[in-house]
Amino acid sequence: MGLEEYRRKRDLNRTPEPAGKVERSVGTLRFVVHKHAASHLHYDFRLEINGVLKSWAIPKGPSLDPSVKRLAMMVEDHPYEYGDFEGVIPKGNYGAGEVIIWDAGTFHAAATKEPELSLQLLREGLQKGDLKFVLHGEKLNGEFALVRIKGDKGNSWLLIKKKDQFAGTEDVTLQERSVVSNATIEDVRAGRMPRRPAAQVQDEPAGTDSPASPHPPSPSSPGSPGSPGSAGSASSTVRGGAPMPHQLPPMLATSAAESFNDPDWLFEIKLDGYRALAEVSGSEVALYSRNNLSFNKKFSTVVTALASLGVEAVLDGEVVALDDSGRSSFQLLQNYRRTGRGNIAYFVFDLLYLNGVDLRNQPLVARKERLRALLPDLPDLPDIRYSDHVMEYGRQFFELVRQNNLEGLLAKRATSTYQAGRRSKDWLKIKVRLQQEAVICGFTQPRRSRKGFGALVLGVYEEDRLVCIGFAGGGFDEAGLMEMYHLLQPLAQEKSPFQQPVASDMPITWVRPELVCEVEFSEWTAENVMRHPIYLGLREDKDPKSVVREMVVSPPVTPQPAAASEPPSLPRQADRKKGVSGKKGAEELLILGGHRLELSNLDKVFWPDQGYTKGDVISYYRAMAHAMLPHLVDRPESLYRTPNGITMPGFFQKEAGELPPSWITTREIYSKHVDKNIKFFVCQDEATLVYMANLGCIEINPWLSRLQHLDYPDYFVIDLDPEDIPFAKVIETALAVREVLDLAGAIGFPKTSGATGIHIYVPLGAKYDYDAAGEFARVIATLVHYKVPDFTSILRSPKLRQKKVYLDFLQNKPGQTLAAPYSIRPRPGATVSAPLRWEEVKPGLDPGQFTIATMPRRLEHMGDLFAGVLGPGIDLEQCIENLERR
Repeated sequence: MGLEEYRRKRDLNRTPEPAGKVERSVGTLRFVVHKHAASHLHYDFRLEINGVLKSWAIPKGPSLDPSVKRLAMMVEDHPYEYGDFEGVIPKGNYGAGEVIIWDAGTFHAAATKEPELSLQLLREGLQKGDLKFVLHGEKLNGEFALVRIKGDKGNSWLLIKKKDQFAGTEDVTLQERSVVSNATIEDVRAGRMPRRPAAQVQDEPAGTDSPASPHPPSPSSPGSPGSPGSAGSASSTVRGGAPMPHQLPPMLATSAAESFNDPDWLFEIKLDGYRALAEVSGSEVALYSRNNLSFNKKFSTVVTALASLGVEAVLDGEVVALDDSGRSSFQLLQNYRRTGRGNIAYFVFDLLYLNGVDLRNQPLVARKERLRALLPDLPDLPDIRYSDHVMEYGRQFFELVRQNNLEGLLAKRATSTYQAGRRSKDWLKIKVRLQQEAVICGFTQPRRSRKGFGALVLGVYEEDRLVCIGFAGGGFDEAGLMEMYHLLQPLAQEKSPFQQPVASDMPITWVRPELVCEVEFSEWTAENVMRHPIYLGLREDKDPKSVVREMVVSPPVTPQPAAASEPPSLPRQADRKKGVSGKKGAEELLILGGHRLELSNLDKVFWPDQGYTKGDVISYYRAMAHAMLPHLVDRPESLYRTPNGITMPGFFQKEAGELPPSWITTREIYSKHVDKNIKFFVCQDEATLVYMANLGCIEINPWLSRLQHLDYPDYFVIDLDPEDIPFAKVIETALAVREVLDLAGAIGFPKTSGATGIHIYVPLGAKYDYDAAGEFARVIATLVHYKVPDFTSILRSPKLRQKKVYLDFLQNKPGQTLAAPYSIRPRPGATVSAPLRWEEVKPGLDPGQFTIATMPRRLEHMGDLFAGVLGPGIDLEQCIENLERR
């Protein structure tokens, strides 16, 4: 790449950055990591290759955790001398901000320490996009890899720590000081930058492992700069570079019939609001609709919040009104000016331009990673939200969306570029209910006592002419009905906008086709009109000429064969009495998700009294997988294996070892208990769930936290464990827990344990660590004990809590597990851990009624009652404050 791009971006008469020159790399190679506080804090990772510092901007900084992959955006080469600089890049210059040398040292290729061969391997790895090297620094040591993201144009990479003695889960970025001056970013900002005489880096003799001493800053470099090469990062403030694009038409999604699973796609919640693009240039903001209508006055709080970001950016997102449950409601947004109800927020899902860099040709995943780093946390700026996503698991995510009564999903190809103004099949919208934009072309005379009008006459464009698609009279309250009536009066005209006659049993007043609305309906009829359309609201952000009938495409995946994709039902009761699984023979070959599973001993009887077999367990988990997987995905599993059924002892197996096939996800996690890394199963799909059941895992036991944030649980649990006391007292205790949670302003989700207890989950949204979660669980348990002291206990020893319900709050620790929602328990009757409605937690509740025979139908009837456990979580600080006021 050379230094041409580096020099082009800088006015070297206004910045102390070195002009530098390309020099041949000789002897030991050098690396440096700059910590750079431009508009947002980030880290610049630099490796000496080919006489320059090859540079990557890492928004979140390096990690020592092999399970964490950090986005690293390759930027322009920097001169070798750049590794000595610390200080300040003056305002008005490219990359202005404070910089320290966060780490520095030497490095070599992973395969050899010999200088010439090492450099050759590094060059080859750089070319192939797979760079493996060993660092010898003060903070970073051991083997790392830089891997280019496939399908990208070359500048999006991942920095990955390899598993070795230097790996760990601690956050190395908490070490804030420079390895040269011992200064922090705050010291530099306050002018407390030490000056030291220049020194030279000593070559590390081949074969040594000690870190080299980096260059201290030169006294002749006042306010030495950091890495303006961060133009590729989400945090650079750029005054040069590409010009900001203006008045972009948004990229549009194609409708799809159903959701799907695909590792190359990401899935976002489809929001119910106004599509809005934002051009932010410092304090100047233009917020506008998809047809370029200004939203600045209408959503002034969003504009003010965007102005506080202090960047030059173009954003794409959706302005919504949130109800009290945090759901977006189009009708609430439509009526906001009239009612003042709802909380306005701008959910941003794409970043098209940032500080001189046009990002539209970069992969979506890279754009979203920059966006995540750019936007503030929710408490800091609630008017602007980052629209998050999940990878791969669209079917399970869609089921959660459906159960939570949301509008639908957006599926986006992870490598897709931003195609402004185009409706692309790289973006798909998958709706829970059928919806359609429609042009209002007229209204009918009202019947009986109805005021204003009877129904709207609706149309869409087909080849530049309007065709009628039906009538919508439902969905209006009285105020909304009259508001629409008065809105339509000035648009009245004598001539119909349609070329074809429209049949109606009531007189029609035609109007100019200038207004667009959104309707929900049950299906298209054979005549291509909507059945049972319901008015949802006006679409002021839509151009009538753009409104067409939304045709649905098939998802971009190859369907599974019916035998492999449809969960089988449980065997007939007559078959169970014979002690067989209802399948042919005791073994079966099953293909799930393209994975081959050889199932064995399917006719082995696990419950002698009922005749349930291992095959029945597998059939049950296949039938329940769609509801269970959202509660299992990304969570390490502790396997409890009972391969000989409930009459024989089972055993825990945490270590997966070499047992699983290569397609099953595993993750090595350090265990303090055994002082080593343990390889855990991670159940990511139905095939893995069936594989675990085939191992004899009657019971499924996931962690409370996920791989993305192992120290931050998604919920805490109060486990009500009775010691020789009737279940009626467990119910009383559960209701007391609910009362205390209500006082705190917290929500709880109960389920049977599948044995004799009840588990109550409280969602945290992964916002608090295990210590905070466990401490609050202890507070709740203690208050419940004070409320019902006669038959509850918070003492751990079973001898001290006889004939009591033990309020177990100690389950809230890393690595602790409980039976998952819908998990079978290896107990008489084949009982299941069953999610409950609070209305069911009352005298007479029998946990024995929830079994592998009854649970599938209950789920079909009631849906996943535990979906809310995976929601946004409680405000722990507010809950504590609420309890202190009581």
